Amino acid sequence: MSMPKFSLGTRFFFSHLFVMLVGLISFVAMAKLSSPKMFVLRLEQLERQGFYTVRSARTYLIRGFETAWDSSAILACVVGGTTAGFLSYFASRQTMKQFKAMQDITQEFAAGNLHQRMASSDIPEFNQLASSFNYMAKSLEDVEKKRRELIGDLTHELRTPLTVVRGYLEELADGSIEANPELYWRLVQETRRLERLTYDLQELSKSEAGYLSINLQSIDLKPILNSLVEKFADQLLEDGPVLQLDCPADLPMVLADIDRTEQVLVNLLGNALRYTEKGTITLKAWREKQKVWIAVIDTGIGIAQEDLPYVFEKFWRADRSRSRYSGGSGLGLSIARRLVELQNGHLTVESALGKGSTFKFSLPVSETNILNLLST
Repeated sequence: MSMPKFSLGTRFFFSHLFVMLVGLISFVAMAKLSSPKMFVLRLEQLERQGFYTVRSARTYLIRGFETAWDSSAILACVVGGTTAGFLSYFASRQTMKQFKAMQDITQEFAAGNLHQRMASSDIPEFNQLASSFNYMAKSLEDVEKKRRELIGDLTHELRTPLTVVRGYLEELADGSIEANPELYWRLVQETRRLERLTYDLQELSKSEAGYLSINLQSIDLKPILNSLVEKFADQLLEDGPVLQLDCPADLPMVLADIDRTEQVLVNLLGNALRYTEKGTITLKAWREKQKVWIAVIDTGIGIAQEDLPYVFEKFWRADRSRSRYSGGSGLGLSIARRLVELQNGHLTVESALGKGSTFKFSLPVSETNILNLLST
């Protein structure tokens, strides 16, 4: 036969009552054993001092004392037990109010009301628990908000190429337009946009979940920077911006993933080319203490100050119409920032509307390079 399970409030009540009763019983038991002996000793002291009438009344006095003591002990147990029961009930009820409020809030929270928060308490432990819950609730609310925004943005991004592809296919099906290489090329461009969006989402999902492989090793950035400048210089038009490299000859080795670092630079340079029609684009690298900074500086359209906090958010664009036309997914900067963080670096942006932007990120100097400097 299994033992009955009591609620926490019942356990509090009985635990307080039990402690009080144990205290009363211990007090009564010790007093019952010691008080008569002490009373007899006091009577003997009185007899020795010459109070001879005490000797003749000793038995009567002792019995009267025991009777009075028993009555007082019973009354003390009744009053003490009643008081203890009331205080225990009151204390357990007050404590259970906190738990009941937490239970109601967590049920509301589980039902989807993520704005629910626990009130502060005068009990430090409950207050700490409420603070921890509220912090968790705020984080989950932010995650849910970002999830909804991501779904909305993703739906919007997918709708545009799908609508274009469907429109062309319907017109081809009913014969309203004729097939030609230019039409097929437009369809290829839209499918590439979908493919690029899918790839970027996969990369972002892997990076945020920690599944993206990062192979950190000592690498020399100068060959990578030279190669990228040559590669992107071929894409520049005659009336377009000038791409230049500013890199010192003694740039130290860095601890990074060569492929992921190149991926970040390709993204930043691609954005600079996309938003800079004229002027210059500078790929700059320099050392600052135990870090190497790499910056992509352009004289393009720039970003408004109020938009800077959102630059690295998913699907954010400075110029939605233009970047959609050029095929950007709006995920590149989010991926770039995560890739830099996975290499123990930091990606920042400085920009002014109409003057250009500077995206720069840091990578730690390789320990091999530091040891070589120390040995020399």
